[in-house]
Amino acid sequence: MPAVRFTPVFAALLVLAGFSKFACAQVSVKDSAVAMVMIRPHLGIQVPGGDLAKRFGTNQSIGLSAAYKWKNGWSIYADASFIFGSKVDEPGLFTGLTTSEGTIIGSDGLYGDIRVFERGYAVTMGLGKLFPVKKPNPNCGFLVEAGAGFLQHKIKIDDKKNAVPSLRGDYLKGYDRLCNGIAFRQFVGYSHVGNRRLVNFFVGVEAMQAFTASRRDINFSTMQADDDLRIDLLFGLRAGWIIALFREAPDPFYTY
Repeated sequence: MPAVRFTPVFAALLVLAGFSKFACAQVSVKDSAVAMVMIRPHLGIQVPGGDLAKRFGTNQSIGLSAAYKWKNGWSIYADASFIFGSKVDEPGLFTGLTTSEGTIIGSDGLYGDIRVFERGYAVTMGLGKLFPVKKPNPNCGFLVEAGAGFLQHKIKIDDKKNAVPSLRGDYLKGYDRLCNGIAFRQFVGYSHVGNRRLVNFFVGVEAMQAFTASRRDINFSTMQADDDLRIDLLFGLRAGWIIALFREAPDPFYTY
């Protein structure tokens, strides 16, 4: 039997699944605060700051979070986001591979077609607090979240013609600038669970601060290790859909 990979997000989802049985009491979302499990797919756009802005431009993100909200508005959450972008600014990245004209010649004797992108991910867990508004129901309001976790990013190198041997396999590790480290996340926005659950969404601003370092032994362009500690910042907008799991009277089934 294959082993199950145990990650922080997987652990949090198990905890939330356990909490979900306590959300089965028949309640009315229109009239009272409801304990619920929330599954939240989301999209985002982020502007880098700190050391991250020296290497990458504006990026996008796509991800999934899961949260359990108590009746008093407090919640716990786990979140995973995939980060991607197309703007990379790393001078001298391919030093040693380029000609005097700044081009790369492939093994076929023609110009190589090399493209670079930003790739990364963030995983965080934390606490949240919903500050309800009167309308349309007590389960809507301003949401504040804060948590900690892990951020990783690198340069994805795509040799479109597969004609440069120095950019294959493990050689890529000498150029991809892989970095990761501990991260802290904050979110402030609005969360909405409709009376009929047809329109459930959240939207707000997000910030992340990460203390990262290079995880490669050597950068081939400099033939040296990068031992500098980094402060990587992200600021942006996030919006997503909410799948709210609870049992509403008199419906005996979970509602979405």
